[in-house]
Amino acid sequence: MTRPAVWIARRLPDAVLARAASSFDVIVNEEDRPYSHAEIIAMSAKVDGIVACHSEHFSADVVAALDARVRIVANYSVGTDHCDIKAFSDRGITVTNTPDVLSDATAEIALLLMLGAARRAVEGDRMVRTGEWNFWSPSFMVGKQVTGQRIGIVGMGRVGKAMARNARGLCMDVHYHNRTRLPESDEYGATYHDSLDSLLQVSDFLSLHCPATPETRGIITAEKLALLPDGAVFVNVARGALVDEAALLEALDSGKIAAAGLDCFVNEPGGNPAFATYDNVFMLPHIGSSTLDTRNAMGFRALDNLDAFFAGKTPGDLVMPHR
Repeated sequence: MTRPAVWIARRLPDAVLARAASSFDVIVNEEDRPYSHAEIIAMSAKVDGIVACHSEHFSADVVAALDARVRIVANYSVGTDHCDIKAFSDRGITVTNTPDVLSDATAEIALLLMLGAARRAVEGDRMVRTGEWNFWSPSFMVGKQVTGQRIGIVGMGRVGKAMARNARGLCMDVHYHNRTRLPESDEYGATYHDSLDSLLQVSDFLSLHCPATPETRGIITAEKLALLPDGAVFVNVARGALVDEAALLEALDSGKIAAAGLDCFVNEPGGNPAFATYDNVFMLPHIGSSTLDTRNAMGFRALDNLDAFFAGKTPGDLVMPHR
């Protein structure tokens, strides 16, 4: 019996590739480079399924041009903002993602960014590395305390809840805004706010954990940042598209935002070079889920979805068009 052919669009961990090869006829992007739209379309004629990452952009035009052979795109990610889900649905192509397995790793990075930004990690690291650390005084490198402070979480999904648990470990007063209130058992003692404006006003630390959707793109504007307490710390491990970066830079300039921790940017890869001049901005290159355990788990989850689909079952992580 002919096995399904699957294109793995980036170089995934060895354990994931080995499992994939045991079930499918696999084509691997050994160069580990982003493919152009034309290359993606050409590859679709050779395979029945695709394991895609955020580097593969499936606009409506690309989806419309995909070969009829390809029947499923199993994303190696939770976010699907690189995919036009409605266009896939209109074509009858199944789309899946990999929720759950990367929540803890991403929340760890959010915690790192929060602490690093608040405690002036960029300045301190450079000072020691360059040999400039040659004095001390009680006013030297004074940062913002995290323990016991108020944190606002935007998006109390899987990663947001993991961040809430982390914050609780620092005795923080946790607040959150979500489309709907969670059951009390899932709130971890957090206070619910039915509006973003209400949340911002009590957020000494603000951490973004919501997906980029038509409703959330650009939600962090100059007007929203102005609602934060003076000297707040801003953290984003969700999506760069949520933030007006020019407004964030202005808030840093004015001191309204004391520091920021950023793992994602409007333009990726590359980020925003304007942030590089700020010692109070702690940045990482979108590595929220970058641990080997998590990368393997994401790959296995994507393969679970492929296995189910080609066995004639509904994949567990089916992504539906946004309503």
